[in-house]
Formats: sequence, structure tokens, C-alpha cells
Amino acid sequence: MRLWSLHPGHLDRQGLTGCWRESLLAQAVLAGRTRGYRSHPQLERFRAQADPLTAVGAYLDALAAEATARGYRFDRTRILTAPAGGAPPEPILVTDGQLALEWRHLLSKLERRSPDRWQREQQLDGPDPHPLFTVVPGDVEPWEREPA
Repeated sequence: MRLWSLHPGHLDRQGLTGCWRESLLAQAVLAGRTRGYRSHPQLERFRAQADPLTAVGAYLDALAAEATARGYRFDRTRILTAPAGGAPPEPILVTDGQLALEWRHLLSKLERRSPDRWQREQQLDGPDPHPLFTVVPGDVEPWEREPA
């Protein structure tokens, strides 16, 4: 399961659709609708929120917005708890070390499967975070397992 801290605009088609599926799975875990993946470390940051389902709903909503901008149709009715009144929940903090690790991981994936996007993304000064996250200084998050 990879719930990217990166802005969904950085993801290629495979990354965006995969993140949508995995985020829906994360939502199901947080809602108690599945027994698998309950101990997955990437869920820690959502569980730490006052309302984990609203936080993951906001995460999914940003993915759906990116999909719509690209002409894809992600089914927003699958989002169980959207932020009240469309207002985003409290931002989740993510370290710049975590963002850098994910950026390197994404670039290595893009180089293999989406060379054109890899070329474009590589020219950026660095990644933007997912709209739900606020970047703070720090090392890789303690819940992260080094990507393979």
C-alpha cells in the first residue's frame, strides 16, 4: 500500500489509479470493513487524526479532483466521509525527508514505466505535497518502510 504524500499531479496514470484503489482500501480498513492491512504503517498518520475517516476522505477527494482534471472518472460516491461543507480537515504534517524519499521512489517508477512524465517531473525543483499535507523539516517518517 502506498499512500503518497506527493501531490497527485505528479503521479502517472498507473500511479494515480493505483493510489485511488489503495486509498479506498485504507478507507475500508479505517471504517472497520476489512480485516486485512489493519496494521499497515501508512495508516498511522490517518489514525492519528481527530477524524480518520474524514482525513482519508479528503485525501481521496484530492485524488478524484486530479482524475477529473485529466478526464478520468473516479467514483466519488465511494468516499465514505467527505469533509463537512467541503472544508478540508486539519492538515497532516509530513517531513521534508519523507517527501524526498517518496519523490526518489516515484521518479524511479516513472523512469521505467512513463519516461515522458519522468522527463517532465525531473525538471521540477522538487515535489509539491498532497493538498492534505503540510511539510515540516525532518527525517523520513518513523512509520515508513524503505521502498523496494
